[in-house]
Amino acid sequence: MIQFKQVSKRFPDGYLALNNVDLDVGAGEMAFLTGHSGAGKSTLLKLIAAIEHPTSGVIAINGHNIVQLKPAALPFLRRKIGFVFQDYKLLFDRNVYDNVLLPLQISGFDSKVVASRVRAALDKVGLLKKEKAMPVTLSGGERQRLCIARAVVHRPLVLIADEPTGNLDMGYAREIMAIFHAFHQVGVTVLVATHDAALLKDAQYRILFLQQGKLAT
Repeated sequence: MIQFKQVSKRFPDGYLALNNVDLDVGAGEMAFLTGHSGAGKSTLLKLIAAIEHPTSGVIAINGHNIVQLKPAALPFLRRKIGFVFQDYKLLFDRNVYDNVLLPLQISGFDSKVVASRVRAALDKVGLLKKEKAMPVTLSGGERQRLCIARAVVHRPLVLIADEPTGNLDMGYAREIMAIFHAFHQVGVTVLVATHDAALLKDAQYRILFLQQGKLAT
């Protein structure tokens, strides 16, 4: 499902974030990505979503080399990928429902189906009763669940998350990980970047280690 072949990423300032990374995450697999601060975790996730582009190498999603995609094709790729950002990226001037609705509006979904999709996504993360609430009124765990609902509302094949429990206490963190596990159970490929030692200690899935831009083998 997700394949990297000799992928490197060097930024314009010369910083080498990833160095000849080979990676293979199978369809329907759930895995954790960990490493020290600055190891390249966020860069790797952004490459999967084509938010960043590699300096060299091949990145394939579901068998398609996304490095060769034309800009016009990127929106279709991103419909297959749900991204839960580290800093939420919520719209605080819109309510819970409208935050989840936005990706469907951008993608041009039929207005007849968006309401059912939004409410289904909110139901999966336990926020259906708060669809009219503003994000500022939500707890940290609820905001993260809202981010997950927004990431999965278009029913992606791949769900990636960048430090989704970084600002949460252990109780909320376990709730969030249970949601990711539930999506994995129905066949979604899930990749979670985290440095949370407690979560990794309890992990029942493969753990990938990045160190100074290289994936440990």
